[in-house]
Amino acid sequence: MTSATTDPMLGRLIDGRYQVKSRIARGGMATVYVATDLRLDRRVAIKVMHGHLADDEVFRERFVREARSAARLAHPNVVNVFDQGQDSDMAYLVMEYLPGMTLRDLLRERGRLGIEQAVDVMDAVLGGLAAAHKAGIVHRDLKPENVLLADDGRIKIGDFGLARAASANTATGQALLGTIAYLSPELLTRGVADTRSDVYAAGIMFSEMLVGAQPFTGDQPMQIAFKHANEPMPVPSSANPEVPEGLDDLILWATVKDPEERPADAKEMLDRLREVEAGLGIVRHAGTASQRTMLLPPEALGPSPDDRSTTVFTAPSVPAEEAAAEAAGPEATVQLVARKARRRRARGWWLLVAVLVVAAGLGGTGWWYSAGPGSMTTIPTLAGSAPDSALAQLQEMGLKPDQRQQTSPTVAAGTVIDTDPPGGTSIRSGSAVTVIVSSGPAMLAVPTLAGLAEADARAAITAAGFTAGTSTTQFSSDVASGVVIAATDPSGTALGSEYGEQQTIDLVVSLGAVPDVTGQTLDEAKAALGAVGLVATEGAQDYNEDVPEGSVYQATVQTDPVRPGDSVVLDVSRGPAPVPVPNVEGLTRDEAKQALQAVGLVPVYSVFWDAIPNALTKVQSVSPSVGTSVKKGTNVNLGITASG
Repeated sequence: MTSATTDPMLGRLIDGRYQVKSRIARGGMATVYVATDLRLDRRVAIKVMHGHLADDEVFRERFVREARSAARLAHPNVVNVFDQGQDSDMAYLVMEYLPGMTLRDLLRERGRLGIEQAVDVMDAVLGGLAAAHKAGIVHRDLKPENVLLADDGRIKIGDFGLARAASANTATGQALLGTIAYLSPELLTRGVADTRSDVYAAGIMFSEMLVGAQPFTGDQPMQIAFKHANEPMPVPSSANPEVPEGLDDLILWATVKDPEERPADAKEMLDRLREVEAGLGIVRHAGTASQRTMLLPPEALGPSPDDRSTTVFTAPSVPAEEAAAEAAGPEATVQLVARKARRRRARGWWLLVAVLVVAAGLGGTGWWYSAGPGSMTTIPTLAGSAPDSALAQLQEMGLKPDQRQQTSPTVAAGTVIDTDPPGGTSIRSGSAVTVIVSSGPAMLAVPTLAGLAEADARAAITAAGFTAGTSTTQFSSDVASGVVIAATDPSGTALGSEYGEQQTIDLVVSLGAVPDVTGQTLDEAKAALGAVGLVATEGAQDYNEDVPEGSVYQATVQTDPVRPGDSVVLDVSRGPAPVPVPNVEGLTRDEAKQALQAVGLVPVYSVFWDAIPNALTKVQSVSPSVGTSVKKGTNVNLGITASG
């Protein structure tokens, strides 16, 4: 914690208006300073949110909610809020400055308060709380730290940081932001708070003022919470015999476990407190009810642990009966004392009977809430278990389970989804619990996806209530590139007309036809296939009459369907097959010519021999020689002679 001497806020001018003078206190959410409002020339208290929380939307919302909640209240027992704003990265709240101490400080110094002192404080607290409840605000964090005792005798409630509208009963996780020692059973077990939760906290705080200790204590917060939810409220007079029966009854009424049996709000509790005050002879005038509390000087209270010896008191009043006896003389006073002694003895017997009755009732209540039908149990987390096992476990715990089917896109059919109330909830023994069992996902109609462009198909999948999965590609000579060929489930099985809600649909998308590489050179064919993700491998080399040597005459795919990464075998032409030179020796010129051309060879001889009649010519020699294998189109030289 930063010391006051090095606090960078000291001396800072906030929002051009509030000059920070000194630090009052520091809490988990904010630091409170004394400041001067330069515009109105008055001292104020300014609460500044810690810097590391300024970016947290939840804390900022809570900070603003405190300002708005308190600003709605105009009551002498509620701390006034003047302003709220943001200066650079700093959120702040400007409040009424009340020099003095908190009720917690007073209890630390004095242990417990006198009866009239405690009644005075509680009267003021309930007055401010009643105004909040009337305005539709639940404080939700009532405790001695939030009750301010000003030096001039005023008593005010502050810190509405957890306040919510009275109709917004759900507390959720923020319920436990309040001090555990003052939280009502319903707030601890169900996270629900309303005006009766504030009444419960007021009752606990009233008991602490009269007894000097909290009614429920423990080493761990959960131990205290368990006692609030399950153990009976201790009777204050059992720890402090000076507590009158009327205050015992009021506190027990305010702290009943069942909120339905408590006062509906602080106003109802305040009305009952005023009745008890009248019975105790405490006179409260309507016009000054909130102003009766004063601060005792140190010498009036005797020795104290330290110099902070301020406490709260109410100026004592003389009962009318005593005043009349004093005026009548000593004899009347003696008679009055005797009558009072008889009344005290009679009241002692009645008090003993009342204590025995209360003890018996508390004993029965203890059995009811600890081992009897009113005892609480926590529902286990059963999600993911088998239904029969879940039902048996709940029955063994003394609960009344039943079963209900519910569709679920994420939980397998025949598996427990959750319970109602959910796992972790505390409920009374014998209560009904519903086990919710998955019947699998709801079945929905599958749209026609084949023939759509991939992007359109994915949009159709989402619109129909399914999840678009992966897309695989393959070559197709029948479907254009980028168009869906088929839709399947993740296992590759084709879909029917219906499919499970939110389940995954995968797509098969066409890449178009495999490129035709016949007639291309081997290198050209490899490059063309590689460009579309196929792997070219060399196959056979053979003679081909139609394809030039070195070119692909056949490309064969190895898989069906064909996908990127698959192989294509390329067969390469060696050109036309060779032929042997036929034996044309002894034939006439034209006969030899026809024989060579018939096998694809080219006869070559001197032009001179064309001028001689064919019948007079004879082939005398052949080159290349007869029987030599040569390529088609090869020239064969003929040696011709004249005959006859």
